[in-house]
Amino acid sequence: MTTVLVIFGSALALAVAAFAVAAWRDRQRQSTPEDSAAAREATSTQERYAAERHGAQGEVWQRGQNPEGCG
Repeated sequence: MTTVLVIFGSALALAVAAFAVAAWRDRQRQSTPEDSAAAREATSTQERYAAERHGAQGEVWQRGQNPEGCG
């Protein structure tokens, strides 16, 4: 029984240590306000390009249609 408790305690200590190291490492890599602003700007640029592509595709599709139905 003592062996089981020692193994369980060791595994628990190892898990807690791994969690503590990961939390400490992630705290060192927190983003800055400049990173957030850059991410927002990149997302808006990407969405604008996607909207422009979508609009261009719609124009190509509409040019191939005959609005009067004579064709």
